[in-house]
Amino acid sequence: MTQKKLTISQKHGLTGWTFLAIATIMILWMNFYPMINAFFLAMRTGTGARMHFAGILNFQRIFQDATFKLALGNTLLYLIIQVPLMLLFALILATMLNNPTLKFKGIFRTAIFLPCATSLVSYSVIFRTLFALNGYINNMLIGLGILHTSFNWLGYAWSARMVIIIALLWRWTGYNMVFYLAGLQNIETSVYDAAKIDGANAFQVFTRITAPLLRPVIVLTAIMSTNGTLQLFDESMNLTSGGPANTTLTLSHYIYQTAFQLSSNLGYAAAMSYAIFIIVAILALIQMRVGDKR
Repeated sequence: MTQKKLTISQKHGLTGWTFLAIATIMILWMNFYPMINAFFLAMRTGTGARMHFAGILNFQRIFQDATFKLALGNTLLYLIIQVPLMLLFALILATMLNNPTLKFKGIFRTAIFLPCATSLVSYSVIFRTLFALNGYINNMLIGLGILHTSFNWLGYAWSARMVIIIALLWRWTGYNMVFYLAGLQNIETSVYDAAKIDGANAFQVFTRITAPLLRPVIVLTAIMSTNGTLQLFDESMNLTSGGPANTTLTLSHYIYQTAFQLSSNLGYAAAMSYAIFIIVAILALIQMRVGDKR
C-alpha cells in the first residue's frame, strides 16, 4: 500500500502552521481562555470563597448603576472630542512632514513621536504637576496677565476633563502620525504632480487625493484609538484620581475600583468589562462599515 505524498503547497502550509503553532497556543491561552473565564466570572456574585452563581444579575445591575453611567459618559466624551482631534492633527502633521523639501524631517518626526514612548504613569504625573496650583501653566498665565490668581485646573469637572484630553492629544498624536506617514510614502508622487498640473490647491489635494487614498489607514487608526480610549485608565487613575466627584472617572478605572478597591466584587467588574467589549465591537463594526468602501 503506497503512502500518499504531500504536494508542495501542502508542505508549505504544514510548515507555516508548524511555525505558527506556538503563537496560536499562546494566543488561545493568554487571550481567549481569560475571556471565557471572565464570562463565567461575570455570572457569579459575592467575594472570595463566598461567590455563588447569580445568572445575569450583574449585567442587569449595569443598567441601574449611576456611577457606571457617569463613567460611560466621561469615556464617551473623551472619545467624541479627543479621537477626531487627534487623528486630524496626526494627518496634518504627517502631510507636513512628508514634504520632500522640508529640512530636518528626522528631528521633527522623532520629537513628535517621542511622547508615546514616555511611561504612562510618568507623563500623567508630569501633567498633574504642570496643571497644579503652583504649576508651570498657572505661573505662565499669571505672568502673561491672563489670570490674576492660580486656577485649580483639576478641581473642576470641565477643566479636569480638558486636561485629560490635552494629555491624550500630546501623547498619542505622534503615534498615529507614524501610520499616516507610512501610508503617505506609499502614494505615488505622480498623483500629486498631476493634481498640480490641473491647478488643484493644497486643500483640494488634501481632501480629494490624500484623505481618500489613506482611507484604510484612517479606519485602522480610528478603530485602534476608539479601543484605546474606551479602555482609558492611567490618566483617570494617576492624573485626576477620577475626581472631582467621579466626573473624570473612566470605565476601566471604575472596573479597577470595583474589583480591587471599593468592594472586591470581581463578578460585577467582569460584567462591566464585557460591556466595554460589546461597545468596542459595535463601534469597530460601524467604523468599518462607514470607512471601508471596498
